[in-house]
Amino acid sequence: MNRRWMAIVAALMISLLAACGNQASPTPSPSANMPGMEHSGMNHSGPAEVPAGLKAAQNPKYKVGSQAVIQADHMPGMKGATATIAGAYETVVYAVSYTPTNGGQPVKNHKWVIQQELKEAGDGALKPGAQVTLEADHMPGMKGAKGTIDSAESTTVYMVDYTPTTGGTPVKNHKWVTESELTPVKS
Repeated sequence: MNRRWMAIVAALMISLLAACGNQASPTPSPSANMPGMEHSGMNHSGPAEVPAGLKAAQNPKYKVGSQAVIQADHMPGMKGATATIAGAYETVVYAVSYTPTNGGQPVKNHKWVIQQELKEAGDGALKPGAQVTLEADHMPGMKGAKGTIDSAESTTVYMVDYTPTTGGTPVKNHKWVTESELTPVKS
């Protein structure tokens, strides 16, 4: 009797897994196909809270509540989407490479992590090659991961709300897009 029950449960599990595997997935963007740039596990939406010590920009190019077009291609459906600016902050922004704490594949040149999302980063900009511990939680396995700074830039970063060009659920409080990755909405 137990073997028959186990066979039924196994058959149900296989059917369930097969059904999950047959769901259509969105077409990845070119950057999603680059080694280490796959962002399907990224937390596209997030809380409105920002890291301690992050200061609002005094005179950002894109004011909170205004709209801009996203030129970044960090994930499918982002490039070309019209964003509403949810926050604008002055900080140092970093592209980082790291190995996830959950055993996933190494991530190369992840954009973006800000100064306030690096453990014990201090106030000064870190140089490329510096070793860091990430406190950001943008993707599974990111928080607590050891990483290396690939690039650094002092700029205005934006938290944005947008609906992906590929359709789907609107994204709220996406962190982060740099000022150079936004363009004005054409009238």
